[in-house]
Amino acid sequence: MSNIVTGIARYLAQDVDALDVVSQNVANMRTSGYRAERLKPDFKTGDMEPLPHLNLADGTLRSTGQPLDVAIQGAGFFVVDVDGQPMLTRNGQFHLDANSQLVDAAGHPVLGQSGPITLAHAHVHIDGKGQIIDGKDTVDTLRVVGVNSPDGLREMGEGLYTYSGAEGDWNGSLHQGALEQSNVDPGVEIVRLMALTRHAQSVQRAIQAYDLALQTGINHLGDNS
Repeated sequence: MSNIVTGIARYLAQDVDALDVVSQNVANMRTSGYRAERLKPDFKTGDMEPLPHLNLADGTLRSTGQPLDVAIQGAGFFVVDVDGQPMLTRNGQFHLDANSQLVDAAGHPVLGQSGPITLAHAHVHIDGKGQIIDGKDTVDTLRVVGVNSPDGLREMGEGLYTYSGAEGDWNGSLHQGALEQSNVDPGVEIVRLMALTRHAQSVQRAIQAYDLALQTGINHLGDNS
């Protein structure tokens, strides 16, 4: 009996975790550069894997006309400095802070090949490979990390990711004056939400049936005593 209870409880907990992932995806549908997440089943055990996988497909581009907005296409990430730790992001909504340093929307310094980037003004040209050109001079090149092992990415909130895998070559392109939208597909998330809700309801009914059977058994034992 205890194995039955444990199994049912495990399935219900997996449904709750999967619903949390779907809810997070839906909440970030309008977050620039957000990568949709998915919990995948472990076919060896029948359980869900404990950490979600990221969908690295490109999101659509939205033109903004802002010279420091940069959209990235291809399996790469910008690098920003968060309290001394390099972290990855797809959100290229950059601007200059009070010290003329290039920072992301949260104020984290954006890293180039030479470290943090300082610009004399915002009206620079950024080419498809990330070179920042002021007039005839190349100021720096945006650092873009290619991701060889998507499973090494961990979402840290605010569109930031850590990466424990090996860096690879990035063969994508950058687009100045545009932002990449979230790659969350609303239709897919609605279908998944409905499927998970139905499964959770089925598990709930199983729990109720088991509880009823247990109570009936206890009452039957009481009648026979």
